[in-house]
Amino acid sequence: MFKKIVVLMIVTLVGLGCEGGDLNLTVTFDDIQGLKSNDGVIFETNPIGRVDEITYTQDGNYRVRLMIEKAFRNAATEHARFFIVPDPQNMERKAVKMIQVRDGGQPLQNNAVVEGSSKSSAIFERLEKDIEKGIGDFEKQFDKFADELKKIPESEAYKELEKTLADLYDEMKRSGKEVREKIQREILPRLEQELENLKKRFQEKGKENELKPLEINMEELRKI
Repeated sequence: MFKKIVVLMIVTLVGLGCEGGDLNLTVTFDDIQGLKSNDGVIFETNPIGRVDEITYTQDGNYRVRLMIEKAFRNAATEHARFFIVPDPQNMERKAVKMIQVRDGGQPLQNNAVVEGSSKSSAIFERLEKDIEKGIGDFEKQFDKFADELKKIPESEAYKELEKTLADLYDEMKRSGKEVREKIQREILPRLEQELENLKKRFQEKGKENELKPLEINMEELRKI
């Protein structure tokens, strides 16, 4: 009997230790964009953990195992979103970035499985919440996005912009009038400028016609 009690105490203590220690999460992605084990996890500008393991599943997606350090586990809530970005400390590598689209929320449990986002969909989701509160840091986020586009190859920049336009289309379709108007007024002109910048890069290689699909997508956004 005494032995059983000791075992139960040990199990309980281990469980409590895990609960207050580092946080382990699994994030699913359709595309990992070159992400590898031991790449970083960042929150705002802080390195907060690492990628422990990446597994390709029978469902055709990737399960990315993350370790988030104890000091930052409270930032990982139900309102956290995870997406893949170039590592700001080493642009040749990737990192998983975590942002919060709204304050509060229940903390994620150890070993939870969450769905990953694209960078643009996460930022647009947070933008909608910021509009509701009358604030926003979209300009800062977009400046980072534009800077990253300049540093990656044309083919990757095309895919990133294509995904951004698709996410923005979905956001505008489901958003209220105030959000749509803000997007039309503040976001579309910036995206149009980035499309022009990318077009110049393609023109230098005689490939400007390859951007026609993006120009069509941009026109569809203007009509919403």
